[in-house]
Amino acid sequence: MMYTPINQWAEDDRPREKLLLKGKSALSDSELLAILIGSGSRNESAVQLCQRILATNNNQLSQLGKMSVPQLMTFKGIGEAKAISIVAALELGKRRRVGIVEDLSKISSSKSVFEIMQPLLGELPHEEFWVLYLSNSNKVIHKSQLSRGGITGTVVDIRLLFKMALEHHATSIILVHNHPSGKLQASDADKDITKKLKIAGEQLDIKILDHVIVTESGYLSFQDEGIF
Repeated sequence: MMYTPINQWAEDDRPREKLLLKGKSALSDSELLAILIGSGSRNESAVQLCQRILATNNNQLSQLGKMSVPQLMTFKGIGEAKAISIVAALELGKRRRVGIVEDLSKISSSKSVFEIMQPLLGELPHEEFWVLYLSNSNKVIHKSQLSRGGITGTVVDIRLLFKMALEHHATSIILVHNHPSGKLQASDADKDITKKLKIAGEQLDIKILDHVIVTESGYLSFQDEGIF
């Protein structure tokens, strides 16, 4: 492939100039990434290099977002500074998604829970157990990570869960954890801890509304599935 430096391209084909002339939505993912890294290598333009990086990740930004700085540095033309820029930009995008969802944090369905928690849990390589603490009107008062484990499970501290519920004056809670395997199936352990928490909540007049298992692309609701 013949390499032509970006500064020799037609002005409306250069990523920065194209953004100014046509707006951000006119740029491809590789062109936006090229603006971040600034330059390519001797044999590739920044856009070509970013096209190659994206192709390695099935052209999916969600997959690229899982790459670490050392992994990105295995691409010729990506040094530490460029790798850090890519990781930081994708993390900002992820946090922006979380912020938008949190502005709409009234729970109306299990899908609402998924939309709130997927950006936090969906892509993790390990399992985490979170709790959403709700008001009378089902608005999220507080959310917190209760435990973090390995690939196959976590340990849940029941006393801590309800201590936090009382501190935040929650009237109901929703349990959430992720399955890094992507498997949308409740294990016996998942069902057991849900039953224990439901019984404990009844003693304190704090209702367990649902237990939602989150993966990168989907979710399972105990309530919807009648597992409760």
